[in-house]
Amino acid sequence: MDIEGLPVVTQQSEQQLNKKQLLDYREHRESFISWLLAFGKSPKNAVGYSRSTVRRTAYRTDQFNRWLWNNKDGYTSSISHGDADEYMKQLAYSEQSNTHKSNTQKSIKRFFNWLAHERGGEKWEADHSFSTSGTANPRDYLTLEERKQIREAALEYGTIPAYGNLSPSDRDRWKAHLAQRLGKPKSEVSPDDWDQANGWKYTSMTWVSLDAGLRPVEVERAKTSWVDIENQVLRIPKEESSKNTESWTVGITERTTEALSQWLDEREVYAQYDGTDTLWLTREGNPYQTSSLRSLLERLCNLAGIPTSNRKMSWYSIRHSVGTYMTREEDLAAAQAQLRHKSEQTTMKYDQTPVEDRRDALNNMG
Repeated sequence: MDIEGLPVVTQQSEQQLNKKQLLDYREHRESFISWLLAFGKSPKNAVGYSRSTVRRTAYRTDQFNRWLWNNKDGYTSSISHGDADEYMKQLAYSEQSNTHKSNTQKSIKRFFNWLAHERGGEKWEADHSFSTSGTANPRDYLTLEERKQIREAALEYGTIPAYGNLSPSDRDRWKAHLAQRLGKPKSEVSPDDWDQANGWKYTSMTWVSLDAGLRPVEVERAKTSWVDIENQVLRIPKEESSKNTESWTVGITERTTEALSQWLDEREVYAQYDGTDTLWLTREGNPYQTSSLRSLLERLCNLAGIPTSNRKMSWYSIRHSVGTYMTREEDLAAAQAQLRHKSEQTTMKYDQTPVEDRRDALNNMG
């Protein structure tokens, strides 16, 4: 069974174990994960779970194991029903969503099902369950298709100032910028070129958020000094991060890097940016706030034809999409790093099955 790419042993667990313990734990986990893939859903019919379900189950059970080691007498691979009951009781008192609590409970049940099927153990029945009605968290996020639509809409949205609305001196500055952008002499820049030139502010701001999952306050605080074009990353200093806990290095795509590069060049043309290193300002010269970002997303959705009725859309919808799909495509550790979460517990709220996967499951069920 191919388990490559699945979290057999997480970095957190590896750091807690000595070499012999690590060898034992890895064997234990490889057997468990292979069984989930081959038999987990229906041992009698040899039907396993999808890799995305196995990945999430592996992370949840690994976290359970580490809790056990930290709260008992160190490393052990012998886990009792009482241990599971105690863990779920602690989780019940936590501030985690009921969705996360329920998913964790299901994962631990799968672990004991493996023990029962493969090693003569007994299945585990929890003392209580967790209602998840109305608690799907995050509630509103962009689907993969909607992310593509928003990315494309951001290419259309936002033009440079109209030729006729500029003073002679400002027009001269814009001619110089357009000449450089279009690769032609300044004297040859015409009103037709003007009409065709789209600004890069909204594109860069939207695309960076689609990559980095920027919180509204991070859009507000973003500085030109964060941008590392050469290495295709944002470098957010500790004192400027949203939680002021540590510095972050966040990867962005090549396309987004190019959009940012274009915006940094264009930004020099606007007088309102003189004397400030704020990366994006509104037309009024103010940093972006939650309400202005929500309005921008609404306009982008309208341009893209994305329905928003009965949905609570905000700039966080972009961030939630990053967490949801980064967790699906990579793992919780990758989502934790990309979203700048100090605690993996925070990232766990993105530990859900995207709607596309659920739809595929329905199609497979017939």
